[in-house]
Amino acid sequence: MKKYFKFIIAGMAVLVFIGTFVFLYQKSRPKPVVYEEFTPTLTDISKTTVITGKIEPRDEVNVKPQISGIITEITKQAGDVVQAGEVIARVKVIPDMGQLSSAESRVRLADINLRQAQVDFEREKKLYDKQLVSADEYDKIRQELSRAREEKAAATDALEVVRDGVSKSNASASSTLIRSTISGIILDIPVKVGNSVILANTFNDGTTIASVADMGNLIFKGNIDETEVGSLHAGMPMKITIGALHNLRFDASLEYISPKAVENNGANQFEIKASVTVPDGNRIRSGYSANAEIELAGVKKVLAVPESAIEFSGSDAFVYVIKDKDGDKTYERRKVTTGLSDGINIEIKSGITTRDKVRGPQIIKDETEGK
Repeated sequence: MKKYFKFIIAGMAVLVFIGTFVFLYQKSRPKPVVYEEFTPTLTDISKTTVITGKIEPRDEVNVKPQISGIITEITKQAGDVVQAGEVIARVKVIPDMGQLSSAESRVRLADINLRQAQVDFEREKKLYDKQLVSADEYDKIRQELSRAREEKAAATDALEVVRDGVSKSNASASSTLIRSTISGIILDIPVKVGNSVILANTFNDGTTIASVADMGNLIFKGNIDETEVGSLHAGMPMKITIGALHNLRFDASLEYISPKAVENNGANQFEIKASVTVPDGNRIRSGYSANAEIELAGVKKVLAVPESAIEFSGSDAFVYVIKDKDGDKTYERRKVTTGLSDGINIEIKSGITTRDKVRGPQIIKDETEGK
């Protein structure tokens, strides 16, 4: 029994030795190199760029008061639609004491002159009726009375304007009523009832009562790098995408390219503007972030291969054309003329046809796939 046990142990040792030898032999053999293979196809290639910007109304104005005072009433709120001339707020005038005192003094003086002119006129009229004075003298006195009445009315109007901000003679054009200057949507009302406001003057822009914009006429505003601005021209179509509206896409047309660059983080960029065509039923808000995709160049129905199949050497480009002889694959290095590339596919102008197959990058298998 012990004799057979020794033979079994020896046989197992031989098998382990042979298995180890076979395993090491298999591992030492070079693995065959496998490449991807591509067939040139006819396709469309376009070179595009994406510009980041935002949506803005073309016409946005700040409504400012014509007088200084305190806001007593606001008749609208942000988001309301207004027409040109519609009242947005009302201002109460806080009169200047010096101007008020001067206006009151002018009214009193005009009243004194009016009473004296009335007395002179009545006296002159009696004499004229008795034909004791000439018509010329009578007309002069009557003219003085008319002038005194007009001065009294002007002084009263001036006092009402200084005290109340509006007079009876021009109540329809009251400067205490803040009216919208354009038709559109109110974007913002930065003031509240009780806030003091001032009118625009030489030293101050004035207090903004409301911002109004026509949201039916929108533009896309963004910046493009100097390396790409040379490919743009007015009238180029664009595709606008707004991420906040579930990636809503709509058309736009480039209409403005800034003639001067602005430095931004060390890069020179040019401002562009494009008119936006908003589909019906979509309400776009001012300030939405948007991306504009614009085609810088494009070709239709051209021969193309993946750019990974191209080998660049200096200014020349080469491909490896697959040759199959008796089941063995060989590769012929062939020079080609390339054209437009979109980063994935590249145009082939000459050198290969649709009947050729070209070699791509090497396929590297992950050794952990089978584990």
